[in-house]
Amino acid sequence: METIKTGHVEAGGVRYGYAIHGAGAPLLLLHGGFGTMEMFGPVLDRLTARRQVIAVDLYGHGRTALTDRPIDAVAMGDDLATVVRALGFERVDVLGFSFGGMVAFRLAVQHPEVVNRLILASAPYAHTGFYADIREQQKAITRDSAATFMQTPLYDAYKAVAPRVEDFPEFVARMGEAIRTPYDWSEDARALKPTTLLVYGDSDMFEPEHIVRFYQLLGGGLRDAGWDGSGMARHRLAILPGVTHYGMSDAPGLVDAALSFLEP
Repeated sequence: METIKTGHVEAGGVRYGYAIHGAGAPLLLLHGGFGTMEMFGPVLDRLTARRQVIAVDLYGHGRTALTDRPIDAVAMGDDLATVVRALGFERVDVLGFSFGGMVAFRLAVQHPEVVNRLILASAPYAHTGFYADIREQQKAITRDSAATFMQTPLYDAYKAVAPRVEDFPEFVARMGEAIRTPYDWSEDARALKPTTLLVYGDSDMFEPEHIVRFYQLLGGGLRDAGWDGSGMARHRLAILPGVTHYGMSDAPGLVDAALSFLEP
């Protein structure tokens, strides 16, 4: 894997850390909540063999330090459009996982002119999509829970690259606030312009009805496609067997589905 360029780009008063790998058509890669761009490490070589990958650490995560702003996917959607343009790209395909998928969704909604094709891996369109027990767990993500997070590989990845490791408790607190903030983007989903692939594990953290409803909001899953496929929706849905939410970012099936969708 060839790393072409690393550094920071300012957007919305935030210095976003990034790394560009490989060659080919550009693919913006957005990791999940509490992670870093290294979250895709096990499958990154397969992506960079076919694409020029622009990996970005989300606001507050990894190389991208907190400011006085809250953590908010809508604001980050605007930021990422600035980042893409500042790096010299007019349009990019986008793959976002989990919280990164929420940011990718907002980028596509707010700046559709920047996004070619969109892949949302294990991402909801509304806060009610999570299983009830997951929503209960989200209530416990506070500054007091930072000590627990510090016993996990997520903290190891953070402290390896963060410019201010001492920000971690505040980062956890703000992520908890972001996760607990209600949202319903169903109307945005109905009007989504970029052609989109939804990818979930069959053992994901979202209710199956939410996954199906997301696809239906995009216009899929509403009727039979017909013997010749003429009734097929332009958007796609993939369910990966034997994959949990926590294993999605390095699941080989995610790369298989993504490359098949991006290079039909």
